[in-house]
Amino acid sequence: MPAHTSAEVCAVDDTGRRICLHQPAQRIAALSPGATELVWAAGAGDQVVAVVAYSDYPEMAKTVPSVGSHTRLDLEALISLRPDLVIGWVTGNPGEQLDALDDLGLPVFAIEPRTFEGVSSAIERLAVLAGTESTGFAEADAFRKGMANLRTRYQQASPVPVFYQVWDEPLMSVNDQHLIGKVITLCGGRNVFGDLDRLVPRISTEAVLAANPEAILAGGMGEENRHWLTRWAGFPELRATAQGNLFFVPPSLIQRPTPRMLEGSRLFCEKLETARARR
Repeated sequence: MPAHTSAEVCAVDDTGRRICLHQPAQRIAALSPGATELVWAAGAGDQVVAVVAYSDYPEMAKTVPSVGSHTRLDLEALISLRPDLVIGWVTGNPGEQLDALDDLGLPVFAIEPRTFEGVSSAIERLAVLAGTESTGFAEADAFRKGMANLRTRYQQASPVPVFYQVWDEPLMSVNDQHLIGKVITLCGGRNVFGDLDRLVPRISTEAVLAANPEAILAGGMGEENRHWLTRWAGFPELRATAQGNLFFVPPSLIQRPTPRMLEGSRLFCEKLETARARR
């Protein structure tokens, strides 16, 4: 084992692996849009040399070279950019491609936050590896406090039965273990598909009609694509439709486990407050 130098930094990733660098990372590759956002949140945006498709936030991320998509990386292009730290996504990147990078001696730090605390923790660990602790820890703390404030504010709210539509064809929702499911609970909602086994279960129109949610929230494809809700407007017998509780939430604010979830969660909670007011 080499002697520890004062510059060495270590952190444990979301697979339980301890990753150590001889010095803070200067050339970071982020292999998912969520990872890209988290690296920026950690204060290390200037050190990012590679991203993947759909890494569209923050705006500066669009100027960084892309090395394929999160499901199919261009390993040659990635290696040519000489990263000294690769941020992988536990279930999002192909395992064999991450293994190939590992075999080449590139430090691969795999993340996948499944809780609100996991988001803050990921930011802090990335900040340690990048040497940007002051920025990263402040951002992580702001997210932690913001989510705690929402929890306090809505913990006594009367429950609203909710269907969250994460995809249209096929029709898909989330269960209570999914991070969006946790947002529903945080806001005082009751996820009508929360007990299903899969994180992102496929469901039928009939199942939604049978569950008869009081509110339907949809993300849609892109930021202004609200047409998913028009399907439900065609069912006046649905409680959500009858009470006008068909809501759109911009997917980038709720579907990536990043600090923007705080803004998305506030918006989500406001929609459920609107539904309560319409009773």
